[in-house]
Amino acid sequence: MGERGFNGENGCRPLLWLKKELHEPQELRQQISSLKQKLMVRESHWSQAHSLLQSRVEALTRENQELHTRLNLNKRSFQSAGSSALQAGSYNTFEKRREEPQRTHIRSATPAFNKPSIHRTQQDNANRRSVPKANKLTECTDNSLIQKGKDPALSIDTPLNNAMITQGGKGSLFYHHTDCNDTQMASQAKKNNVREETCYPDGRVERLFWNGCRVITFRNGTKKEIGVDKSVTVTFFNGDVKRMLADGTVIYYHCDAQTTHSTYPSGLEVVQFPNNQREKHHPDGTREISFPDGTVKILHSDGRDESIFPDGTVVKISQHGEKVVEFANGQREIHTSQYKRRMYPDGTVKTLYTNGRQETKFSSGRVRIKNNEGIIIMDKK
Repeated sequence: MGERGFNGENGCRPLLWLKKELHEPQELRQQISSLKQKLMVRESHWSQAHSLLQSRVEALTRENQELHTRLNLNKRSFQSAGSSALQAGSYNTFEKRREEPQRTHIRSATPAFNKPSIHRTQQDNANRRSVPKANKLTECTDNSLIQKGKDPALSIDTPLNNAMITQGGKGSLFYHHTDCNDTQMASQAKKNNVREETCYPDGRVERLFWNGCRVITFRNGTKKEIGVDKSVTVTFFNGDVKRMLADGTVIYYHCDAQTTHSTYPSGLEVVQFPNNQREKHHPDGTREISFPDGTVKILHSDGRDESIFPDGTVVKISQHGEKVVEFANGQREIHTSQYKRRMYPDGTVKTLYTNGRQETKFSSGRVRIKNNEGIIIMDKK
């Protein structure tokens, strides 16, 4: 009986092991099938996203090609318009039209106070002597002023080309004429407060307003404004602004750093940061820094350093490293390489030496000395 029971138990163990071995592959198959389904779902999502991105790329490519085509067409039209305008002549081809007293006309590139006489054609001079008529001059478009093969660089710091487009190279100005009603153009110019407008071959447009201000716009987006008070404001294409006042003050605003740098005729330079920190650079080399919390730090050119805190505390550091601290309550500290000393308003003086010895002199004349262990070695009253 004992052997049968033992053999019976041993006979059941292989069956359990076999069932377990058969059950594990089934679970693995289920996991594999679920993973395959998830992978198929993800692949479908990826395929949709790829097709969407591909369609966007194709649309952008088509749009880019259309823009290139338009740009080429515009260039060709500009060149054809410039060549046809140059062949048309200047003053002889203009119609004689009456003009209101307030009219928009194009000025020479030379300033008014230094402008030479303009050589006009004989026919134009005869017309002006016989009948007081004026040709209607409107705004010059870029198409009428483009010269083939020339694309001068724009810079307000370099001399600009003041030569206008001429016929025959004799200095006669080229005007672009459009058939517009004189009264309508005069009212439009008055509405815009533009008195005169000059277009240059390099793309500059200069406007003179009725209030005396002058604005020069460059092709790269830079704009120069000259005020009646002789102040000049230059707004660059990157957002920087440079303002030059009549008294010589120059204010430059850096758009990226949001920092303002002002230079005064006395040589003082002031830098204003976006966090309200302010620096002053004096001509003698002194720097004064004002922090947003009210702290002021002064760096002298001889090496001295002075800091003034909002609570009234003043810290002075000499060029030799000696430090003096003045508190708002009247106390004063002196820090040297040999000792640290504090002086109180009542006359008491406490000194702590580098070896640990302490010395206290009271206002009453009492003197107390402690060693480095804090033991009183002398107390003289």
